[in-house]
Amino acid sequence: MKKLIVLFMLLSFNVFAVPVDINKASSKEIAASLQGVGQKKAEEIVKYRNKHGDFTSLADLKKVKGIGDKTIAKNKQNIKLTTKLQAPQKNKSKKKK
Repeated sequence: MKKLIVLFMLLSFNVFAVPVDINKASSKEIAASLQGVGQKKAEEIVKYRNKHGDFTSLADLKKVKGIGDKTIAKNKQNIKLTTKLQAPQKNKSKKKK
């Protein structure tokens, strides 16, 4: 019985948290991976990302309603930021005649 209680306690906390890519993760994945971020805050993160594009820094997260310095400090080891690489733009110089 004690083993079950200990196992339950370990599974209740994100002791073995895997970094989550906030530019790709679903709201469920974000809520499950970050401390102090429930489903509502996770949905706000995804909504902000969809409206404004990928997060480029942890500071960008503070622009999301309900996310502040404390939340970022608690989770900075568990947050990954990847951005989509954009193809280089072609030089649109005028053609010589």
